[in-house]
Amino acid sequence: MSEAIRVGVIGTSWFADLIHLPSLAGDERVTVAAICGRNRARAEEMAAKYRIPQLFTDYRGMLAEGDLDAVVIVTPDDEHFPMVMAALEAGLHVLCEKPLASNGEQARQMFERAEAQGVRHMTNFNNRWSPLYRYLHDLVAQGTVGRLYHAHFTFMAGHGRRPNYAWRFDPQRSNGVLGDLGCHMIDLARYLVGDIARVNAALAANVQRPGPDGQPMASANDAATLLVNFVSGGQGTIEVSAVARTHDPAFEHSVTLQGEAGALIANFALVSAPPKVQVAAGDGPFQEMPIPAEYQAANSSRSFVDAILSGQSVAPTFYEGWQAQRVIDAALVSHENGQWVSL
Repeated sequence: MSEAIRVGVIGTSWFADLIHLPSLAGDERVTVAAICGRNRARAEEMAAKYRIPQLFTDYRGMLAEGDLDAVVIVTPDDEHFPMVMAALEAGLHVLCEKPLASNGEQARQMFERAEAQGVRHMTNFNNRWSPLYRYLHDLVAQGTVGRLYHAHFTFMAGHGRRPNYAWRFDPQRSNGVLGDLGCHMIDLARYLVGDIARVNAALAANVQRPGPDGQPMASANDAATLLVNFVSGGQGTIEVSAVARTHDPAFEHSVTLQGEAGALIANFALVSAPPKVQVAAGDGPFQEMPIPAEYQAANSSRSFVDAILSGQSVAPTFYEGWQAQRVIDAALVSHENGQWVSL
């Protein structure tokens, strides 16, 4: 492909403005040809900021008239399936925000349709581009942990503490914090350890929130704890919360991997603490390991463009989005039934 890739962006949220639009607009291989948002004033603001020539308030019009090669979808969870399927029907390459879908069946259809169309597809699990987690991945691959005994993943945040309506906690639109933050940790567990064999989950809705009409609503979960067994052996926990009190004003991550050969501990806070990795070999003491300079920060938008230009799939594809969704589905069933659920 000799000419610049023509990309359209569906969604004008703060996240699109923070992550996707700057990356795409700064990539000399890309022309951001169109933007779509229901709020026309906001879409006009983004179009002016990034010098985007075409503006739409209906994604179907953008797909039909935008003369695009690819689309980036940055919208609420319940809108992903129809938008992705329409983009695939138009023969476009698709980068979709996480979680990929509302349920595993939708995610499976999205993956299979993308494969049948022969286009590049990607789920935005942004931890996979983090220097911290790429370094951890390589340490695990080098045998630092060896045969796994225990794996623990936490993602603590406090954005759900206020009792106001938010689509992320609307059960008609999302799977709560399990889908929002949990999908990140589920994918990170798969990235570092491997596939999950079975799940036992406990979910909680701690904050009473109104619905979009201001009336009382049965909120989706704002805290989730998963016990997991991995296909390769070992057990683990995945804990996420949107109602935690954290030292960091944004969020805090922690990962602990314990095995026959040694252990890894990683901690990360978005604003207040840089990534920290500690390694213990065998029965030796933990030592802090600086992240090597070659693990430079990358991002999904550039990797998406790389995949289009190379004609090769680049993980995380829709397959990874589907597999994470299968774990989310299993966790929802487990919580409802109070039993382990096998995948």
